[in-house]
Parts: sequence; C-alpha cells; structure tokens
Amino acid sequence: MEHILSFLIFFPAVAAAFGFMISSKSIRSYAITITAIEFLVSLLLWSNFDMSNMRMQFVEQLPLIESFGISYYLGLDGFSLFLVIMTTFMTMMSLIGLTDTKNIKNMIASVLVLEMTMVGVFVSLDAIIFYVFWELSLVPMLYIIGAWGGPRKLYAAVKFFLYTFTGSLFLLLGMLYTAYLFHQATGQWSFSITDWHLLQMPFSTQLWIFAAMGIGFAVKVPMFPFHTWLPYAHGQAPTIGSVILAAILLKMGSYGFLRFSLPIFPDASVYFMIPIAIIALIMIVYTAMVAFAQKDIKQVIAYSSVSHMGVIILGTFALNAEGIGGSLYLAIAHGIVSGALFMLVGVIYDRRHTKMISEFGGLAKVMPMYATIFGIMMMSSVGLPLTISFVGEFLSLLGFYQVSPVMTAIAGTSIILGAIYMLNIYREAFFGVPNEKNSVLKDLNGRELTALVPLVAIVIWLGVYPKPVLGPIDTASKGLVNFMYHKAVAPETKATLVEVNTIQIKGAQ
Repeated sequence: MEHILSFLIFFPAVAAAFGFMISSKSIRSYAITITAIEFLVSLLLWSNFDMSNMRMQFVEQLPLIESFGISYYLGLDGFSLFLVIMTTFMTMMSLIGLTDTKNIKNMIASVLVLEMTMVGVFVSLDAIIFYVFWELSLVPMLYIIGAWGGPRKLYAAVKFFLYTFTGSLFLLLGMLYTAYLFHQATGQWSFSITDWHLLQMPFSTQLWIFAAMGIGFAVKVPMFPFHTWLPYAHGQAPTIGSVILAAILLKMGSYGFLRFSLPIFPDASVYFMIPIAIIALIMIVYTAMVAFAQKDIKQVIAYSSVSHMGVIILGTFALNAEGIGGSLYLAIAHGIVSGALFMLVGVIYDRRHTKMISEFGGLAKVMPMYATIFGIMMMSSVGLPLTISFVGEFLSLLGFYQVSPVMTAIAGTSIILGAIYMLNIYREAFFGVPNEKNSVLKDLNGRELTALVPLVAIVIWLGVYPKPVLGPIDTASKGLVNFMYHKAVAPETKATLVEVNTIQIKGAQ
C-alpha cells in the first residue's frame, strides 16, 4: 500500500503508451481491463481507509525542487477518497459503453491519460503538482471534443480551452502569492497544501487570494456567469467526452473549494458566503429555466448539470458539516446520474443520429428496458427519495437552511423546476406521438446493459443506504469545520461558524 496512489496516477498513462502496440480489434478489451484493474485498486483504498481518522492517509512525499519547497506530495482524506473511486469507476463504465470506432486507439489513449490527470488532481497535496494535473486535464479533453465532436466541435473545444485556461491563470497567481506569503512568514518556500493550512493571513489578504483562486475553481464548476462554455462542450462532445466531463471534470472545481479555499481562507470563505450563495441560486433557477426551453435532449441535461452544481456550491458554502458533507455526496451522485444520462442519450443517438426531443415519440413501447433505466436516472436527477441524489440534495439544503431559510426555500422550489422539465422530456420522448422511424429500433444490447445496470444499482443502493459513503465524508466535514474555526482570524468569523453549525466545535466559546 506504500505507493498505491502513485500506481493509481501513472498506471493508466503507462497503459495508454503500450496500447498503441495492441491491435485495433483488441484495444477496447485492453482498455476495459486496464480501467477495471485501476478501479479494483481504488477499492483497496476504501477497504484500508481509517474512517475515524481526519488526517491524510496513504501519504507519499518526495522532494523535487527543495529550494522552492516543491515536492511530489500525495495523500487522501474523506473528501478525495470517493472522488478517486468515482473517477476510476466512471472511466471504466464509459469505456464499456464506448461506441466510437474512428481512430479508436487515439480515443482510448486520450481517455486513459485523462484518467491519470483527474486522479492526480484529487490526490495531490502539493499546489504545483495539483496545478500541473489540473492543466494537463485540458489537453486530452480538448482533443476528444475537437477530434470526435459534432459539426461545431472546434468552436466548442476552443471555447472550453480558453475559458478554463484563463481561469487557471488566476488560480496560479493565487497559489504563487500564497507561497510568497508563506516564505515571508517562515523564511522557507513551500507549496505543500498542508503547510499552507498553518499559515495565518490578514483578512484583506485572504479576500484577494480567495477571489483569484475562486475564479479558477468557478470556471471549472462552472459557476454563473462562467457557465457558457459547458452547454457547447456537451453539445459537441462525443458521448464518452460528455460522460467524463459531467461525471468527473466538473467536480474538480467544487473539490478545489474544499481543498484550498475553505481551510486556507476561512475568514474570506465566511465573508463571501452570501454572495456565492446568491450566484448558486442564480445557477439553480436560471439554468433550470433555460433547460426547459431546449429542444436538444443533450443540451437539457447539460443545463441541468449547471443547476445541480449550483446546489453543490450552495451546500459547500453553508460552511457546516451537513452542507459540506451533503455537497460532496451530491457531487458523487451527480457524477453517477449525469454520466448515466449522457450515456443513455448516446444510446439513442447511435440509433437515430439525432438529439432532438421531438424525434423521439413512443420510445417506451419499442425500447422498454431503455425507458425503465432512463426513468430511474431521471427520477434520481430530480431528487426522488430513495435515490442517491435525494440524500445529497437534502443534506445540502438542510445545511444551508441554517444560514438562510429564505434562500433555501428559493433553491428548493427551483429544484421543482428541474422535475418539470425532466418529466416533460420523458413524456414527450417516451409517451408522446409515436414516430414511425422509431418503430424498428432495438432495445438495449448486452454491452449497453453492462454499462448501465451497475449505475442503476449504485443509484438505488446509495439512495437507500448512504452510510458507507457518508461516514468518511462526515468525518472529513466535521474536521474541516473545526479547523476553519481555530484558524479564523476575525471573531465575527468564529461567531458565524458556531451559529451555522449544529455540531459542537471543539474549543468554541
């Protein structure tokens, strides 16, 4: 277990290089085998994880540039554990469901390299290493959209790259200035995130660095008004690109807030709590309305993703154990559900070569298994009780209720809008006026069922019994809240954290 995190990072990339020696006929099986091994190894993390420990586990550290305090520093806690497992699992499932055959070796190599970068982001505890993986993730996704996307793929790819790259520059500036402040305070350079956690900063300084880093994370989420790249990217990306983008890449932004913003800048996090919550509400309400107006089924799910990410951000900035834990649980739920929905859209697109909802009348009669699985995922997407999304949404809203009951009520009612547009899609596509072109369609085949049935099982299992995942997340959330309280500079920050939390903060007056 000593170098298990390094194995998880670099195994897919090494496998991608060797993949070019494999024949085109066998490459899909090869890739599924590689990602299955990666997934099984990630489960070892879970089985060996100490649920009661708030500290980093499976730590690896190797100095790289000692004079600047840059090191190869990896570790895992309750926040990153399930994000790593979801990354390995969803990558495997997306390859099982892969239908593209054009330049398949390049496609699979891109996906495996992308997996390396995503795992790297979630386990990096050195800011420079984190940033390297963060930036590298752009390259394979840019290639996937640009090479296998739809008619406007180049526009979508360039827009995705420019938005996220520009945001990342602000993130880098924030990181460099934090390292400079650490050097000023201690006389030593360090890019270790755990070292930065110990750094006391004046309130005004916190505000500026929080804002710089926050822009980088906000673009990746994406938060309003930086969200416009996402519908284009989803609309033009091939199915596997949309699955990975929705399931994993968006979570890097919300994870950044948990790993950097909240523990390093507690006073700024409290100061920006309400402004960010307002932005989250706009995301929830506005994108839900825009989604309702869409005629393209993929665009509907893309805008619904932005709406769900709004709830995740709302929970994160509740700054209490329920909200933070709920937001991370919802992030995992959204990864599973939105990934499945994009996979389902890919299934019907392969058969009909259209994404227009008006073309899909009467599907329930000719594709009953497809209609059933789509219905389950749609119900989970709108937060039906006993599904995985309900737990995350409930806890996120419960957490923010302690901050503002009024804003929580607005967020709650707007989720109802989500139910309206998703049910409208289902009614039109599956029970609407039958389209003759759909009468000859075949139901889900074995490969498609293999990719989708495990997702259905997880949606129901973690909806009914969330404890295995919620336990470590809850421990990490309580640890973060306690840490923020003790690190806060301003008495007002400490008072707010006590006010919005139901848990007993250790040492609180």
